Amino acid sequence: MTKRRNYDTASEAVNDLIRRGYTTDFTLLTDKNCIICNHSSIELSPDEFEIDEIYRFEGNTDPGDEMIVFGISSEKHRVKGVLVNAFGVYSDNKTSDITKKLHMHI
Repeated sequence: MTKRRNYDTASEAVNDLIRRGYTTDFTLLTDKNCIICNHSSIELSPDEFEIDEIYRFEGNTDPGDEMIVFGISSEKHRVKGVLVNAFGVYSDNKTSDITKKLHMHI
């Protein structure tokens, strides 16, 4: 994992990751046990990507504001991107290999 940076908001973290080459927008698909790029339909299983950076943002007053930003890369697919996910009360509580991989880094 690379050196931790400090951001005040999730959007600051996302924008900086994009600026540094993490340009793919990933979505978590727990039912398929993967993350997917909506533009290219690339599906990455837990063993096909690395979590390079993690930024957690806790809402001071609203649990709905709790977010986590992942900087993700895959050498196999030659792609770097961002996955933004809620955590806490509104997070997906399904247990799968993909959520285990993401949450073991938090």
